[in-house]
Amino acid sequence: MYSKQKELIEKTWNNRDLLKDKTTINTIRELIELLDKGKIRIAEPIDNKWQVNEWIKKAVIMYFPIQKMEVSEAGILEFHDKMKLKKGYKELGIRVVPHAVARYGAYISSGVIMMPSYVNIGAYVDSGTMVDTWATVGSCAQIGKDVHLSGGVGIGGVLEPVQASPVIIEDGCFIGSRCIVVEGVHIGKEAVLGANVVITKSTKIIDVTQDEAKEIKGYVPARSVVIPGTTTKKFKSGEYQVPCALIIGKRKESTNLKTSLNDALRTYNIAV
Repeated sequence: MYSKQKELIEKTWNNRDLLKDKTTINTIRELIELLDKGKIRIAEPIDNKWQVNEWIKKAVIMYFPIQKMEVSEAGILEFHDKMKLKKGYKELGIRVVPHAVARYGAYISSGVIMMPSYVNIGAYVDSGTMVDTWATVGSCAQIGKDVHLSGGVGIGGVLEPVQASPVIIEDGCFIGSRCIVVEGVHIGKEAVLGANVVITKSTKIIDVTQDEAKEIKGYVPARSVVIPGTTTKKFKSGEYQVPCALIIGKRKESTNLKTSLNDALRTYNIAV
């Protein structure tokens, strides 16, 4: 559908002199507008697999050099930046509590609630999601429907390297207070992360629900209940405990999401 735009972006990526061309500039700005409206996205589920659209990420990266630094004001507050802020929340059906901020080029669906928080360019936040106080949604992160990002949650952004995958939080997830999810980690549908869980691409995620522990990295399976833990690692000077994430159970299939979340927290005594 966007084959001509994709071809031009790839061509410009390899020849930055084309960033001076009016057609290129207009194409990049049109793509950022499409991102802002949710008509295109950095990553999307196709046939139950997530596909990263690297060429769109390239357009976002090349949007920065074609923009000029400008001063903007909101009451007594002054900003000096290349990026516009998102506007028109009332028409979009988004609740925005002061001082929530989203950059233009981030898609935020109708029904989203933004407490004082931050959403960066290229991000996608789907309907019914709560972005709680001081939570941050980094560039290009993909947040599903009915997700709760609790207070102080940090969802990492990604622009470069261009082949790096964005963080993906699928529908119905509950991300507990002060969790950090970065480096393209993928959280499956309806998973629950207890407070202070930190997951990077290299973090060991250990399923301890069976007789033998199973170790994975970069992905939390759907409906998993996860808490912070530690694991032993050997160094030259001795053995030390390093952070990991422990899968200690599953949300119940037989209950609705709200009841299931409460049950998970009670059953496994998770702090949120």
